[in-house]
Amino acid sequence: MKKFTILFALLGGFAVAAHAQKVETVPQTSADVGLTPIKQGNWMVGGSIGNIGYSFEGKAFNIQLQPRAGYFVSDGIAVGAQATLGLTAVKDMDNEWNYGIAPFVRYYFPGGATSTSRFFAQGDVGIAGSSAGDGVSLALGANVGYAHFITQTVALEAILGYNYTKANVNLGDKATGLGVGIGFQIYLPGQR
Repeated sequence: MKKFTILFALLGGFAVAAHAQKVETVPQTSADVGLTPIKQGNWMVGGSIGNIGYSFEGKAFNIQLQPRAGYFVSDGIAVGAQATLGLTAVKDMDNEWNYGIAPFVRYYFPGGATSTSRFFAQGDVGIAGSSAGDGVSLALGANVGYAHFITQTVALEAILGYNYTKANVNLGDKATGLGVGIGFQIYLPGQR
């Protein structure tokens, strides 16, 4: 009987200790970062996970994945490269895969910024191709966006932009259209 009493006392002690360790947390939805992530010498990696667009010429719908990496050459200005991998659905035609790579320049506006968010503009010039065409051709993009920092180093982004390419031969000699993207960036501190 003595052994059972000691066993129940130990189990009761463990239960009280386990209950005392219970910690409730609320998910973080924003972080006060100021200018820290976009300082000269820092890096950014991430991209648009869902980039949805509509072409004006051929009534085509596309969805793309755009990974990107950049380096802050000065406070608020990043240069880097992005890749494009996507699928285009063309009305009454076969679907096609598209791809591309482009260097970009991104500028974070000081006006309209808060301690947890920033507006930015991004331009890119590169090359693109598709499974329907031969070779690659010019691709241009002009985008504006909003970055909301959920932690000190991670921001969720929404991007709206205009894109142009001559790589999509199923739609004629060119493809222009609007795109909307949602993604994230991770901001890594550089060596100082």
